Amino acid sequence: MTLHIETPLINSRALSLRTGRTVLLKLEGLQPGGSFKLRGVGFACEEHKHRGARRFVTASGGNAGYAVAYAGRELGIPVTVVVPQTTSERARALIRGEEAEVIVHGASFGESNDHALSILRDGDAYLHAFDDPLLWEGHATMVEEIARQTERPDLLVCSVGGGGLLAGVIEGLRRVGWSDIPVLAVETAGANSYDQALKAGEPVTLPKIQSVATSLGANKVTARIVTLAKEHQIRNCLVTDAEAIQGSVTLLEEHRLLSEPACGASVAALARVPEYFPDAQRIVVIACGGVGTTSQQLLEWSDFYRLECDPLTASHSDEVNSLESQQS
Repeated sequence: MTLHIETPLINSRALSLRTGRTVLLKLEGLQPGGSFKLRGVGFACEEHKHRGARRFVTASGGNAGYAVAYAGRELGIPVTVVVPQTTSERARALIRGEEAEVIVHGASFGESNDHALSILRDGDAYLHAFDDPLLWEGHATMVEEIARQTERPDLLVCSVGGGGLLAGVIEGLRRVGWSDIPVLAVETAGANSYDQALKAGEPVTLPKIQSVATSLGANKVTARIVTLAKEHQIRNCLVTDAEAIQGSVTLLEEHRLLSEPACGASVAALARVPEYFPDAQRIVVIACGGVGTTSQQLLEWSDFYRLECDPLTASHSDEVNSLESQQS
């Protein structure tokens, strides 16, 4: 018995029609913790409880903290979550609702994480939000589920914050014998710590996060995903905040799914598939979820960050026009 559940994998008719490809959505927002985070966090918390932990301590912008709080309540272990000032009031309230202590400290995840480490005492188990092999092991279970739920895809698409999801996805692909399936890793332009790490060949620290996709706001990624880029076919792409928000709006309108822009970014990246993986026809998108956004906030953002057209439809139209011109 695990703390996470097996989530549906659905064929998105709407996204398939818009892109001219078969698009499948892995609905991780349906986890009890609201995001994929519960997979790795639940696995790690159970392991730490088995080792005798008497309190769980973590730092998080929201989703990981909520997952630790949920796991702690389910396992009967007290939880302290340190969140940065950028964490929404909704996310803080949800964490408190799981009977966890919430400490607001710092302007970024890095500052919150340093504070979390400073308050550790004997009997505490520290849970990093993304840089922990136990998390990657737990996150890998989603790919094992995908392999049971569908035939082999041509491409997986997932968002990248600190890199825990990406590391888990690659481990999962290896587990099921799909090591040759490429991954499109997605960030917003104002939270591009992986993009910068790949250019430098090692993790670098961003001086500031400038994106509404705060769940992608890790100033520095885990070194693991920089190494994995040398071992696995990973392409990194950037989308704008406006595109990420539109991706979340699309999930809300077409599938009645409320998600953060960090999740919408992966939907938006479908418009980049013709550029990065033109032959990919069967695509699985990890709809990672997120609890920090309300429907009202999402609609307000979509009004402020307005796009002139749907980039998915435009991309498909451009591709069709290109093919027609080649044939004529």
